Amino acid sequence: MCTSIADGPQQPDIAYHPDEGKYHARTARRLAEDPSLPAVPLPAGFPARVDGPIVWEGSDWADEGQWVYQLSDAELKEVDAALEYFRGTGMALGYISRETFPLPAVGPVLKGLARELYSGRGFFVLRSIPVDKYTKAELVTVYAGLVSLFFFFFFFFKRASSSRGLAGLSSHVGSARGRQDPTGAMLAHIKDLTASHAREQGGIGNSAYTTDKQVFHTDVGDLIALLAVQTAAQGGMSRLSSAGRVYNDIAAARPDLIHTLAGPWPLDSFGGSPGYTTRPLLYSEQGRIVIQYSRRHFTGYGAQTRSPHIPAISEAQAEALDALHFTAEKYSLGLNFRKGDIQYINSLGLLHSRDAFQDDEQHTRHLIRLWLRNDELAWATPGPLQHIWKRLYSVAPRRPAVSCRP
Repeated sequence: MCTSIADGPQQPDIAYHPDEGKYHARTARRLAEDPSLPAVPLPAGFPARVDGPIVWEGSDWADEGQWVYQLSDAELKEVDAALEYFRGTGMALGYISRETFPLPAVGPVLKGLARELYSGRGFFVLRSIPVDKYTKAELVTVYAGLVSLFFFFFFFFKRASSSRGLAGLSSHVGSARGRQDPTGAMLAHIKDLTASHAREQGGIGNSAYTTDKQVFHTDVGDLIALLAVQTAAQGGMSRLSSAGRVYNDIAAARPDLIHTLAGPWPLDSFGGSPGYTTRPLLYSEQGRIVIQYSRRHFTGYGAQTRSPHIPAISEAQAEALDALHFTAEKYSLGLNFRKGDIQYINSLGLLHSRDAFQDDEQHTRHLIRLWLRNDELAWATPGPLQHIWKRLYSVAPRRPAVSCRP
C-alpha cells in the first residue's frame, strides 16, 4: 500500500537541478548527527574499488581523436551501397541486419568499436553521416544499419513506409534495439518540444525534450546511440562520466552512501500503475559496477511533480542523489556533437548529462536515439533490472513502426 506524504516522512528539500550548497549543508548535518557514517563497512559483495578501461577521469583524455572514428569517402560509399542493397530486398525496416545491410569493409571496424563499448572506455563517436544527403526515410535506414554491425536487434518502428535509411549502420553495432515507448517505437527524437507539446496532458516531465540542462543519469538498456541530425546554435554539450570512478570516490569517502544506493528506492511512475516501483540504483555484478537511475523519478521535473501519495525518499537518499551528480560532474568529459555524428555510450558503465542550449532559425538541436544491446558482448544484467530489459528488447522483427518526425 502506498504511504501518503501526510502520513509518513516528508520529502526532503531536493529538486531536479542539484543545489551544491544544499548538498554540502545536508552532508554536514548528517555527519554531525552520526560521525560514524564514514566508518561503515561496505555492503557484502561490493569491492573497495574497481579498475579497468571503463574506469577513467575526464582528464585522462587529451583530445577527441582518442574516441572519434572518421568515416572515409570510400566507407561512406559502402554505406550507400548497403542502403541500395537493403532497398532491393523489399524488406520492412525491422529486418535490417548485418546480412541485409552488408558492409564488408566498414563492418569489421564497427565490430571492433562495439568491443570498445563493453570492454574498453565505454564510448565512441562515429563521424560523420552526411545527413542532408538523405531523405528522412533513408537516414533512419542508414542509422539502424550501422548499429546492426554492433548489435543484433529485433524491433519495430512507427510508420515504416516512410522511414528507411539510418537503421542500417547501427545494426552492425548492436543486435537488439529497445522500444522507446509503450507503442513499441524504437526511435526517439530528442529535441525541444516545449512549444509543440505545451498543451500535452501533464506537461513535459523530462528535461530531454526541453532546452534545459539534463543532470547526470543513465538510460534504460545496455547502450545508447544518438545521431545528431542538427546541432544547437549555442550550448548542448554532451558530458560523460565513469560509473566506476564515481563509485570508487564515494566508496572511499562515504561507504554508508553505497549502502543507501544499493538499497530499495521508490521510483515514481507518474500516474502509472502501480504508482511506484522499488529497486536499487547501484549494483555489483560479476566484478563490474552498474548504476541505473534517473533523478527525476525521485524529484519530479517541471510540470510533472513528484506524486504526493507515494513514499518520500529519505535524507540519506537525497544526499546520495547529490553525491552521484556532483561526483560524476567532477570527473566528467565533455563531447561536442557535430552534425552527422553518432555517439555510442555504454549506459551500464557510464553516466551522461547535457548542458542547456539555445536554438535559432538555422540551428534546431535534433538527436535521434536508439537503445541497443549486443548479445555477444553484453554484461550480465543485474537481477532487479532483468524484467525491465526483457520488456525493452523483446520486440519481434515484424513490420516496424517508425516515426521520422518527433
